[in-house]
Amino acid sequence: MMHAFIQIPASSFLSATPQRSFLSRRPSPLAHQTATSRSGTPCVKAALQQGAAPVGTDKALQEVVRRATSEGDSFSRRISVLGSTGSIGTQTLDLVREAPQVFSVASLSAGSNVDLLVEQTREFSPELVCILDETRVAELREKLNEAGCTNVKIVSGRDGVVQAAADTDAQVVVTGIVGCAGLLPTVAAIRAGKDIALANKETLIAGGPVVVPLVKKHGISMTAADSEHSAIFQCLQGAPSKALRKIILTASGGAFRDWKPADLKNVTLADALKHPNWTMGAKITIDSASLYNKAAEVIEAHYLFGVDYDQIDAVIHKQSIIHSLVEFQDTSVLAQLGWPDMRLPLLYAISWPHRVAMPSFEPLDLVKVGSLTFQEVDREKYPNMNLAYAAGRKAGTMTCVLNAANEAAVEMFRGEKIHFLDIARINHAMMDMHREDFIQNPTLDEIVHFDQITRTYATEYVSSGKLVQSFAPLK
Repeated sequence: MMHAFIQIPASSFLSATPQRSFLSRRPSPLAHQTATSRSGTPCVKAALQQGAAPVGTDKALQEVVRRATSEGDSFSRRISVLGSTGSIGTQTLDLVREAPQVFSVASLSAGSNVDLLVEQTREFSPELVCILDETRVAELREKLNEAGCTNVKIVSGRDGVVQAAADTDAQVVVTGIVGCAGLLPTVAAIRAGKDIALANKETLIAGGPVVVPLVKKHGISMTAADSEHSAIFQCLQGAPSKALRKIILTASGGAFRDWKPADLKNVTLADALKHPNWTMGAKITIDSASLYNKAAEVIEAHYLFGVDYDQIDAVIHKQSIIHSLVEFQDTSVLAQLGWPDMRLPLLYAISWPHRVAMPSFEPLDLVKVGSLTFQEVDREKYPNMNLAYAAGRKAGTMTCVLNAANEAAVEMFRGEKIHFLDIARINHAMMDMHREDFIQNPTLDEIVHFDQITRTYATEYVSSGKLVQSFAPLK
């Protein structure tokens, strides 16, 4: 039944009758709706065509020159870190620790890891800290007092994360929150005029139709903090928008790159968490194993750089030394190379357009690297790639539904409630069922609504046994 996923054109989600409409209830107005506009207006369409990243325009070039010349070599950045106790957050703070003359911390936000948040607060002296888990506020306050951190402002819950993103003197917000939970804090930071170091790709996968126009409206800079889009961003610096011919994303292939497709039915959670190259959080490591991470990066590249999906490709590059490439109209190709270390793209995202020396970074040794290899992505083995292209070409709320379905499916896989191959099957089913309620030009409220209800229905879909009925396991 894997072949059911292999060829999935966008037209598959246009007009056919879905299995069942499950998203018919429209969202009620939310607090943030008043500042949200439809993504189909002419000015919004122009913003989407241009992309969120500061490249390819006269304004982008002028901003690079302005920052480089006005700030000089003695520049500094004050940052807020959302998800400070996670993989992205701790690596960002490694950079602050190594270059305190350049970076300082305005706010930190964490999910529930009180002890680590207290340690970070004591070391980096933010003006505000947030704990998402509201049941642990008293514990956080007590431990901060014991640590001598008595002047820091403490906030909590989802509203607290929004405060941590928007209500400080930070210049740059690092969005290290996993999943679509990072969308509303990122929107709040943009509206507050903060530059965004985007480590949360779900913000664009789900909210691209709204987020990209907001970036342009508020005149902030959004730089990618993941290795692939950072590479593309660096290769495009100074290039006119019409010079680009193709973006080529590189993928390590994840934990199962050397497995035969038929063997994937026996995958365990422990197997999926063994990434061959990168040290990352559990969710993104599983996404790498299913190649959903790369599939999502195709959509992210579209929203960041305003590039058509026909101009975005991906290849397996097992060494993870070339982080991505761009091909120009004259067929010349530029690539960005480096060791597989997440701190490098994070550093460029928070210091752009400057280059900061980090003594702990090991210079790339091409002789040590030796040979580099490339191979085609097997879309039968990795059906999420076709799903992402189909959702991206459909646009609107379809990418939001794909993202929400995948987040729910990965959570169920981590809870050992479904098999590894079920992740793509759930993604496919949720997209299929969304056809009737699809919205081409959604508001932020509608994106939030479909994100929430898709997660709920994905869980119900599995618990009701429909997954087994709809998709037979591989033989």
